[in-house]
Amino acid sequence: MNTRETHPSELSELTEAKRPSPSRPGTGRRVLRAVALTATVPYLALKTVWLCGSHLGIPEGSVLREPGSFLIAANSVTLAMDACVILLVLVLTRPWGRRVPGLLLTVPVFVATGLLTPILLGFPGQLLLRAIGFGADPAVRAARQPFLDPWVFHVVYTGFTVQGLALAALFVPYARERWGRAWRGVTGERLPSSTGVAAAAAAVAGLAVAGVLLYWASGGAAGLGAERAAEYSADTAVVSAVHAMCALAAGAGAVLLARGGTLRARWPLGLAWIGGAATLSWGAWMMIAGLGPQLDGGEGPPATLQLIYAGQMITGLLAGAVLIRFLGTRRPG
Repeated sequence: MNTRETHPSELSELTEAKRPSPSRPGTGRRVLRAVALTATVPYLALKTVWLCGSHLGIPEGSVLREPGSFLIAANSVTLAMDACVILLVLVLTRPWGRRVPGLLLTVPVFVATGLLTPILLGFPGQLLLRAIGFGADPAVRAARQPFLDPWVFHVVYTGFTVQGLALAALFVPYARERWGRAWRGVTGERLPSSTGVAAAAAAVAGLAVAGVLLYWASGGAAGLGAERAAEYSADTAVVSAVHAMCALAAGAGAVLLARGGTLRARWPLGLAWIGGAATLSWGAWMMIAGLGPQLDGGEGPPATLQLIYAGQMITGLLAGAVLIRFLGTRRPG
């Protein structure tokens, strides 16, 4: 009988071989993968049937029933964007995902983080306010021009919420295994003065954007225009408040990364990543939407709103620049 004892190094190798990883996803990651992929189905199905000419979920009188090349292009682009979630999930859970260059992975994950974070925060907040009786006034809702059936919003945003949670739960362990050195320990030495200037500018821009958004969230109407001011409700207040929080997070994360110190690096990194992604992605998305044709034939967003979108983009870009500079100092020598 073989009585040879297992050497500690061999035991370590055996333990490592059994540990789940992106190359060998455990049960939890397989479940998350299935959940994330399933959550894309409602949105992809709706966009597909709309592109095929169906009016499912689009009430009579909605501008979405009017055919046009802009709507076709918009539906095609947003369908492709949600389809990219499927690819991201596979990258994070399949063996070949570890061979994908870092830039090709982090950029789409950054954008996905930015687009999904305000939904993850805002949609549950809106549901909570409605549950306690602070939703939009029924008379106000009835006076609005029909756009989509209410169930469409619930199905789509529930799917986005599940996608966001599942992607986060898959990306964090993947990133820890591949780039965990970047957020181990404390922030450390102060970054160069030029980076400090960028961080300060991100904080100032973020404060300015957040101040205006919080003013609108509290019911202020200056700069919104009569049409948008009339649409104020608890739902719009939640949206403005969430974007204000993201702008503040981006500025705070940038400053904390630039100044260094003994703070655990994961916290300012998280603030800069999530806040910067949300402000940049949503600012750019709304800016593009505002510059395009207006579906209802009305005027585009007023100059004040365009300035806020630009401010969000500037805040996100500056926070992203500080984030990149910080991560550059964490590369192995």
